[in-house]
Amino acid sequence: MQCSWKAVILLALTSIAIQYTAIRTLTSKPFQLCPLPSPQNCGLGGQDTEPPFERGAGCDDYPYISINATRKTHILILATTRSGSSFVGQLLNQHQEVFYLFEPLYHVQTTLIPRLSHSRNSADRRVMLGASRDLLRSLYGCDLYFLESYIKPTPTNHTTDKLFRRGASRALCQQPVCDAFGPADVNVEEGDCVKKCAALNMTLATDSCREKRHVAIKSVRVPEIGDLRALVEDPRLNIKVIQLVRDPRGILSSRIETFRDTYRLWRIWRATGRRPYNLDLSQLTVVCEDFLSSVSTGVSHPYWLKGKYMLVRYEDLARNPLLKTKEIYDYLGLPMDKNVEDWIHANTRGSNEPSAKHKFGTVRDSAANAESWRLKLSYDMVEYTQTVCQKVLHQLGYKAVRSAEELKNMSLSLVQDKTFVTFL
Repeated sequence: MQCSWKAVILLALTSIAIQYTAIRTLTSKPFQLCPLPSPQNCGLGGQDTEPPFERGAGCDDYPYISINATRKTHILILATTRSGSSFVGQLLNQHQEVFYLFEPLYHVQTTLIPRLSHSRNSADRRVMLGASRDLLRSLYGCDLYFLESYIKPTPTNHTTDKLFRRGASRALCQQPVCDAFGPADVNVEEGDCVKKCAALNMTLATDSCREKRHVAIKSVRVPEIGDLRALVEDPRLNIKVIQLVRDPRGILSSRIETFRDTYRLWRIWRATGRRPYNLDLSQLTVVCEDFLSSVSTGVSHPYWLKGKYMLVRYEDLARNPLLKTKEIYDYLGLPMDKNVEDWIHANTRGSNEPSAKHKFGTVRDSAANAESWRLKLSYDMVEYTQTVCQKVLHQLGYKAVRSAEELKNMSLSLVQDKTFVTFL
């Protein structure tokens, strides 16, 4: 009996030693990309693209290990509400080889944190970010089934009509996902898509995602770039982040107009000139704090963001939409097709159509819209915003005004000419 006991101990120690040796052997080998013999591994235009690590000995030993073998570009528009993110999303959505999703993290938030406030609770934030990163990783891998656990009611037979803003994605309003529109229908209105397309089949949506060469996702539910480091460094992904920023004064003005109930007290302040004592000031301060933290990280060029981060001011895009869009596409390494240019010409010249007045609409005179907040906010509200957001206004190149007259003088731009060099 004693010998048996000793034998068990000896076997256990031997097993641990073998496992440790195996782990050390595997991890001591150079970490390389082993290309698979598949057309999907080719770059744009069918040209072979070298991986970021040198090819060499080791790949033959592990022929089935492949990191980011698909060569898809995984694009994330990182923004906050009312900063122009829907507009930027559509600039990518128009590209024929981009599979675009509008705010899939909406479903995570409404499931895990139903209250739609800007919570600073650290526990809420950790839960939301952890689930968001997992979902983004799955969606970039075209695993749309993962999203079903957050859609209420739960899809039946992988079919649902509850996906948030399904009609904002061209890919989800075209074949094979929807038979109501053909290849010639290039400008399908969101409302028409929802009315004419049957309930969304997640299997067909997954097939469409896999057929596209790139995946783009817009989110206003990730506070800052640092929250995405685990995804950016994931070797299975090829993430490129576009951080969109806007003058906080413009964001505040747009939110007051759009979210009338949530910003009711701000509307009272604007109308009466007296700040309500119970005003939730975090609705503004959180925006500036997150911008400051995120932009400070991005412009400091940490090694893990090399080639992965571009900062875009909404005002620059609004004033020169075609030029700025070309810069974005150059950063992404994608050719800008004619659909994108046509959409820009059609959606940046203003319109009196009802669709232009939708709160998430994109048809507008973009240049005039960029600083229109100056005619809508009272000077005391602007002065307060400049005080609490002073650092980020300076960092992003937005000028402060010192009088009501200066605020209303639209011949004087408050957007400084400033270049933010992309970290390539």
